[in-house]
Amino acid sequence: MTAPAEISKDEPSTVRIATVTIAGVTLVADLSGAFFWETERLLVVSDLHLEKGSSFAARGVLLPPYDTVATLSRLSAVIARHDPRTVIALGDSFHDRKAHERLSAPDREAIAALQVRRDWIWISGNHDPALPSDLGGVVASEVAIGRIAFRHEPTGAAGEIAGHLHPKARVTTRGRTVERRCFASDGERAIMPAFGAYTGGLNIRDAAFAKIFQTPGFMAHVLGDSRMHAISASRCY
Repeated sequence: MTAPAEISKDEPSTVRIATVTIAGVTLVADLSGAFFWETERLLVVSDLHLEKGSSFAARGVLLPPYDTVATLSRLSAVIARHDPRTVIALGDSFHDRKAHERLSAPDREAIAALQVRRDWIWISGNHDPALPSDLGGVVASEVAIGRIAFRHEPTGAAGEIAGHLHPKARVTTRGRTVERRCFASDGERAIMPAFGAYTGGLNIRDAAFAKIFQTPGFMAHVLGDSRMHAISASRCY
């Protein structure tokens, strides 16, 4: 068994602002869990899972009903930080097929406000395969820009940026074990962390990631409190 990676404030691979190169394209990996492609002024987020709380409540599992507000607030902050011309929501933006119907009027207004003066693309996901036309923006199954293809479910193709798997990395820091969201990438493809407030995660050592990257040498760009930590997936556990 490989030794767990240690995260410390003095570690050379620890940086406040991270860039990740995918198929020759350099992207900013924001600590919120978003990608920003500066030359295209393109912001990408994945797996918002809006209205997950109300979906669980309908099944008798009571969660605080604030996930949509919290997620949209975080999305508003990252949009204000980067001022993108285009936003791509990379699938599973809504937790189920009826989730958009449960949006409150203020939440609908918040989404509309985020779309003002920018292009907005909803990628359909497995949780929301048939997005309605009244949410603003356009709906697509995938989008290709130059060498980069944006889709929800990863295929392992070169130049691919996908979501769906909600990658998390388990590491030790200051003698304790922590599990954090991360970007997973081998330089040719990447899987984004889930952006939603109530989203869980899948350990990057799971076989699902091995099928995509086909090598233990891919990197986990782990989202810390104020810094990104670049750690080989083989050093996580």
